[in-house]
Amino acid sequence: MTSPAPPGPPRPTSRDVARAAGVSQATVSLVLGEKWRGRVSESTAGRVRDAARDLGYRPNLAARNLRLGHTRTALLVVPALTNEFFARVYTGAAAVAAEHGFGVVLYPSPDGTGPARDPFASARAALDGVIASSMAADALGALRGAGLPLVMLDSDPAAPGPAARVNLDIADGMRQVAGHLLALGHRRFLHLASAVDTWTFAVRARALQEALRGVPGTELRTVSAALDVRAGREAAEHALALPGPRPTALVCDDDILAAGACKAVRRLGLRVPDDLSVTGFDDLALATAVEPELTTVRLPAEKVGERGMSALLAVLEGRQAEPGSLPVHLVVRGSSAPPPAGPTT
Repeated sequence: MTSPAPPGPPRPTSRDVARAAGVSQATVSLVLGEKWRGRVSESTAGRVRDAARDLGYRPNLAARNLRLGHTRTALLVVPALTNEFFARVYTGAAAVAAEHGFGVVLYPSPDGTGPARDPFASARAALDGVIASSMAADALGALRGAGLPLVMLDSDPAAPGPAARVNLDIADGMRQVAGHLLALGHRRFLHLASAVDTWTFAVRARALQEALRGVPGTELRTVSAALDVRAGREAAEHALALPGPRPTALVCDDDILAAGACKAVRRLGLRVPDDLSVTGFDDLALATAVEPELTTVRLPAEKVGERGMSALLAVLEGRQAEPGSLPVHLVVRGSSAPPPAGPTT
C-alpha cells in the first residue's frame, strides 16, 4: 500500500501578496481587480502585480464574482459562424477579455441578422455585457431588455441604443477600390452587392456610387446576390451575359461573392484580369486561395474584437470608450489590371 503524497506548499494568499508588496489587502484587491486607476499610483500597482507574479498568486475569481455579483462574462452576438470575419472578431475579443479575467461566450443569432433571442433564462444573471457584431440594434431587443451594457461593432452610427460603438471605415475602403480601378482606366463597372440588408453593405453601395459619380464616362450597374459562392457566380454570370458593352471591372461586396464572380468569368470563356478585373472586400483566407489572388480590402477583424471588448470594459468601469473608426487598407493582387483595349461585348 502506497503512502499518500506529502501535501504541497500552501497556496499564496492575498495577505502574502500584500505583505510582499508592502501594501494593504484592500490595495491588492483593487489592483488585481483592475479597479485601482485613480485610487492607487501606477508604481504601487506595478509593485502589487510583481509580487503576485513572483509568488504565483492567482485570485479566486469564482469567489470574487459571487461577492461582487458579477459573472465576468461577455456575450458576443454574430450573424453566423460560417464567415471567417466573425471568428477573427471573437479571437480579438477573447484575447483582451482573458487579460482582464473575463470570458467571452460566442452566440450566433439563430435568425442571422434578424432578431436575436436571449440564449439564457436571464441574460442579466449570466452576463456582464453584450457585444454585437454586424447586427442592427433593433435586432437585440431581447438582450437589451435585460438592461445590460451593449457595444455595437460594424453598425449604423446613427442608430440609438448602444453604450459604445466600434466601426470600421468601410466607406473609405470602397473609395480605395474605386480609386484603384479608375486609375487603371476602368469606366464600366458592375457592382456585385450583398443581398443582406445591413448598414455595412449599404455603406459600400453608397460609397461606390459617390466615388464614380463625379468621373465623366463612368457606368455602374448593380446586381445583388446571397452571400455564398454559388449565388455570386449565378448573379455575375447572368449580368455579364446581358447585351451591350460588357463591364470591365466587377466590384464585389466581399471575397465570397468575388470568388463566385471569378467562376462566372471563367465559365463565360473569359479571363481575370485580362478581360475583367475583380475586386473583393474583407481579405479572408479565400482571397489568396483563388487564382489569380484577389485584390481586396483588408478589414482588421481581430482589432475590431479587441476594441469591442476594451469598449465594454470601459463602460463597465465607468470610463469613456476609445473613439474613432478603425482604418482599412486596399491590398492589390493579381485580379485587377487595366481594362482590355478596344470595345468589349
